[in-house]
Amino acid sequence: QVQLVESGGGLVQAGGSLRLSCAASGRTSAIYRMGWFRQAPGKEREFVAAIRWTGGNTYYANPVKGRFTISRDNAKNTVYLQMNSLKPEDTAVYYCAADRYNSGTYDDPNEYDYWGQGTQVTVSS
Repeated sequence: QVQLVESGGGLVQAGGSLRLSCAASGRTSAIYRMGWFRQAPGKEREFVAAIRWTGGNTYYANPVKGRFTISRDNAKNTVYLQMNSLKPEDTAVYYCAADRYNSGTYDDPNEYDYWGQGTQVTVSS
């Protein structure tokens, strides 16, 4: 089992920045990839970014490319999402997720095995 705890959400004005953290515990050696997803009210959960636990390959959704950066600190078992130039449309609950297998579909939430509780990000205009 892997436990994930997100932190760092909050309220920020458009153009501002936030950094989300996701601390993993338990069988972290079983993790192949970590991802961030988000869900706005009335919308489906959507992919934001992902990173391989070893190797560090990164992947981004088009709406956040050039604004968001995913990174990890293996020594701390923590993944970060640095969000810059935030827009009101970035408002959502952000979830951290862990994938045990190399399924190749890093942007499909159904491929992820463990989820955090989510952290709210609100961007005001």
